[in-house]
Amino acid sequence: MGKRRVAGRVSILGLFAAIIILQNYVPMIGYLPIGPLSVTTIHITVIIAAVVLGPVDGAIVGGVWGIVDWIRALTVTSSALGNIVMVNPLISVLPRILIGLIAGWLFTKLAKDKTKLGLPLLVSGIVGALTNTVLVLGGIALFFGNGSAVLSAINFSALTPYILLVAATNGIPEAVAAAILVPLIATPLLKYTKIGQQRFA
Repeated sequence: MGKRRVAGRVSILGLFAAIIILQNYVPMIGYLPIGPLSVTTIHITVIIAAVVLGPVDGAIVGGVWGIVDWIRALTVTSSALGNIVMVNPLISVLPRILIGLIAGWLFTKLAKDKTKLGLPLLVSGIVGALTNTVLVLGGIALFFGNGSAVLSAINFSALTPYILLVAATNGIPEAVAAAILVPLIATPLLKYTKIGQQRFA
C-alpha cells in the first residue's frame, strides 16, 4: 500500500472520528434522550465506516465512539443512567468496537458483486445496530442486574422491564434507521470514491 493511499485512509478515519465526536457532544445529533437512556444514531456512522473501509477500520471508528462515551460517563456529561453504567468499558467501549468489526466482516462476506450492494448493506446495517442494542443492554443486565453496594440507590431488578422495553422501542427503530441510511449513504461512497472502490480491488 503506497504512502499516498495510507495517508488518504488515515484522513478518512480522522474524518469519521471527528463526526463521531461531533455526534457525541452536539445535542440531539448523536443521542436523543429518552428518560434515563438514549436513542442513538452514532451506530450508523460506525457501520458506514465499517462497510466502506473494512472491519478493522470500522472497529477503530467504533472504538473512538466507545472511548468518547466512556469519557462522557466519567466526566458526568452522559445521561443519568449512562453516568453509572457506561463507566464500565465492557459496556461503553467493547460493544462499539464489535459493531464495526461485525458489520464490516459481514459486508465483506456478503458483498461479492459491487453492482449488487443493496442487500449486503441492509443486512450489515441491521446486524450492526442490533449488535449495539444487544451488547449494551445485555451488559447492563449482566453487570448490574443483581445490584451492588455501589449502586444500592438503583433497583436494577425493577429496571429490567424498562430495559426490555427500551430494547424493543429503541432497538427496533435504530435497526430500521440503519437499514435505510446505511445503504443510502454507503452505496455512492463504495461506487464512486477511490477509498470505497478499494473494497472490491
